[in-house]
Amino acid sequence: MGHQPTFIEKIAEKVGLIPTLRADESPLPSLTEPGKLQGFPPPEKWDDWEEYEATGWARKEKKKYSIVPTTCFNCESACGLLAYIDKTTGAVRKFEGNPYHPASRGRNCAKGPATINQITDPERILYPLKRTGERGEGKWERVSWDNVLDDIAGKIRKALQEKRHNEVAYHVGRPGHEGYMDRVLKSWGIDGHNSHTNVCSSGARFGYNLWHGYDRPSPDHANADFILLISAHLESGHYFNPHAQRIIEGMMAGAKLAVMDPRLSNTASMANYWMPSYPGSEAAVLLAMAKILIDENLYNRDFVENWVNWKEYLEHDHPGTSLTFENFITKLKEVYTEYTPEFAENESGVKAEMIINVSREIGKAGSRFATHNWRAAGSGNLGGWAVARCLHFLNVLTGSVGTVGGTSPSAWNKFKPNFFDNPPAQKFWNELHFPKEYPLAFFEMSFLLPHFLKEGRGKLDVYFTRVFNPVWTYPDGFSWIEALTDKSKIGMHIALTPTWNETAYYADYVLPMGHASERHDINSYETHSGVWIAFRQPVLREAARRNGKPFTFTYEVNPGEVWEEDEFWIELSWRIDPDGSLGIRDHFKSPYRKEEKITVDEYYQFILNILKA
Repeated sequence: MGHQPTFIEKIAEKVGLIPTLRADESPLPSLTEPGKLQGFPPPEKWDDWEEYEATGWARKEKKKYSIVPTTCFNCESACGLLAYIDKTTGAVRKFEGNPYHPASRGRNCAKGPATINQITDPERILYPLKRTGERGEGKWERVSWDNVLDDIAGKIRKALQEKRHNEVAYHVGRPGHEGYMDRVLKSWGIDGHNSHTNVCSSGARFGYNLWHGYDRPSPDHANADFILLISAHLESGHYFNPHAQRIIEGMMAGAKLAVMDPRLSNTASMANYWMPSYPGSEAAVLLAMAKILIDENLYNRDFVENWVNWKEYLEHDHPGTSLTFENFITKLKEVYTEYTPEFAENESGVKAEMIINVSREIGKAGSRFATHNWRAAGSGNLGGWAVARCLHFLNVLTGSVGTVGGTSPSAWNKFKPNFFDNPPAQKFWNELHFPKEYPLAFFEMSFLLPHFLKEGRGKLDVYFTRVFNPVWTYPDGFSWIEALTDKSKIGMHIALTPTWNETAYYADYVLPMGHASERHDINSYETHSGVWIAFRQPVLREAARRNGKPFTFTYEVNPGEVWEEDEFWIELSWRIDPDGSLGIRDHFKSPYRKEEKITVDEYYQFILNILKA
């Protein structure tokens, strides 16, 4: 029933003090056929969707929308979004979840719908800006994209022609795409990629890589019988939304959850077993669990015997020992003698009884044992890589590798695109990123960059920072300010960012790049047991295409002159090599139009056509 006006409201309506509140009493038609997706517009209606205006409820004010799918860009999960574009104003009105996204399935955390706040932020950067005063002085002028591209391209071209390849660098915080920049930098012939990873996830990645050559796990939480998480993974960890959904699904189906976290986090509060270990002691608990699995014969003999190089181990560490599996287990028990539950309790604070109980639950789960560890324990402690190393050993012992309900190497559940062109690998090694004194560094030692520059170990002639704010996020931000303000160390600094940040303040160019709904990317992550791909796209570009509006570049339909990075790198690379003498242009020629520059549509057309085939 509609709202029934009171006597006072009826008088107010008649004298015009308030709009009419009397609602149409006819029943509202169902938006869709009853079913699981009833709360979402069906795809066949996305081009012309009609719904009532939320702020005009009593008046039943109708709004017409064009709905365009894209993906969120506020963490690495790349959950699906639907952008509602008002057909009257042409503006994005709101974002909701996309139920057809295979990882997030329409369920988004608060950051997804909050994308609307980012694209409507009144203080966002809408036009390319060039510094006019000294770095950090805060004086800027608006310039054209043509001038920006020509200036930067000229600097890079000169550096390449003079064989100063290591003076060009691209420093990224969160990539959000599948291999795009690696291809660009290789086409320039530089070892120019730097990242934040060694202050983030490198420790955990290294531990996994030692096991199977891939740098992260892909757990099948939804089908597990027992789940072990290191730290607060469910509500704040890697791929937390898609993983959280499947952890809860697994628990609803009967799985038990153990969380090893010093804090009583939201995740730990939902667990069957909370194991509040001292920070940095996680490996001791995991070694004790391995001992129990071995001692109590809870391991998967068939898997271990066939997939572990135990013969090589015996030959190397116990020469002369007969090469039988029984002898391997005997030697393994000897190696693990000291790692008792009591030892682990003394090291970690976790009660020995709980360690024993959880270990037996793991053994009972067998091949349906799902695990995950990412940043906290791996990056926050000396030797943190050993946590992932020890954790995955439990999967190996139980044979829960590549199984339903188990834990697979990441690439087994990840789509890797085939590009239209693959430039050769770089022939230059940049010691500003991988210094010789750190030969085992698994990723770039980015936090040392300003110190190396101050020591005179090199310089940067062209330096890009992208979704990266080291002045704020790194522990020695003032060292970064020192380097960024010294033109003899950094010749030109270009900040690619949607908004102002502390690092962009010290740039020579601040170039506005698009948010989730203003750029192209393809995304594929190991969020669950299955290979999937999502397509991030500039939604106003797609709306313009639907409406037959002509445009050449995304920035022509984005707010202001906000560029998308894919087109930026194509244009910049083309201008670096105007006559083709550097060989760069060869890697940016259309696979469909001979000798012509590739467009962003053609770039993704090639990848998606291969996928379709």
